[in-house]
Amino acid sequence: MKKVLISVVVFLLGIVVLAACGRSSETTQEAGELLRLRLPMGYIPDPQYAPIYVAVEKGYFAEEGFDIEFDYSFETDGMALVGANELPFAIVGGDQVILARAQGLPVVYVLEWYQRYPIAVVSKASAGIEAPADLAGRTVGLPGFFGASYVGYVGLLLANDLAQDEVDAIDVGFTQVEALLSDQAEAVVVFANNEPIQLVNMGEEVNVIQVADYIDLVFNGIVTNEETVQNDPELIEGFTRAMLRGVADTLADPDEAYEISKKYVEGLDDSRRDVLESSLELWDAETLGYTEAATWDRTQEILLEMGLLDEPIENLEAAYNNDFIQNSQP
Repeated sequence: MKKVLISVVVFLLGIVVLAACGRSSETTQEAGELLRLRLPMGYIPDPQYAPIYVAVEKGYFAEEGFDIEFDYSFETDGMALVGANELPFAIVGGDQVILARAQGLPVVYVLEWYQRYPIAVVSKASAGIEAPADLAGRTVGLPGFFGASYVGYVGLLLANDLAQDEVDAIDVGFTQVEALLSDQAEAVVVFANNEPIQLVNMGEEVNVIQVADYIDLVFNGIVTNEETVQNDPELIEGFTRAMLRGVADTLADPDEAYEISKKYVEGLDDSRRDVLESSLELWDAETLGYTEAATWDRTQEILLEMGLLDEPIENLEAAYNNDFIQNSQP
């Protein structure tokens, strides 16, 4: 499945490079007006986007000259458009940045939003799966053999000297909660700030194994492209400054952030407040937005082990840049 994902990136790149050079109407600005900027989000409207909603609601993006339009489309769409300089920014995972650069897309990761990799393995407490070693010989359900869940799962196994064939991994689609409750799987791979909360709220006692407790990988952040880095660094600084202010405010006052999120997520009630609360530790850091070189090395190692990369990409250090967040701390 991930091979298909890479092909999609290449296909989309082939489309966008046929377009005229320079930014299209995807990003527009009239004289004296805010820059209308479409931001690919990669997921549906959700309180997990609270820092961005806060930054918009409080005018932080407007102060930097941006009028943000949320685009809840697939991650690969945003990656291809940013790589072709049709859009300046998108929210993208670190593994996708490496895979895209391997295909020639000149994307650059400039802000690590998620400081902890949010993938986890959850099981019923009665199953006795308390540590990665307990997964040996068990049936583990994944939403698919692709994406961040799969990368995190393989990373967890490798970090604990477990071979993939020691675990019976099955595809349960995005029905992990149902698969676990019906005993289709003894454990399931999930987002730590989502499905475990659902299960606990349903009265199920669970054990949760956090991937980030065993291996540090790069997850979602802000990606731009080499042309913008070279020719318009002020644009990046302004965007990252607004984003980091939103993260800082959300960490400082999550109750306010959740109330703001209700304006942007249709039908949002208090039942998902725990999702935001559990996300806070995933974003927090001594230096907000900073990305570590070692996490990129480990992420690439996992992609190589999985066979998604044939060889290390040239100049991995060019895939990320901390300069902009260093100048944009709130």
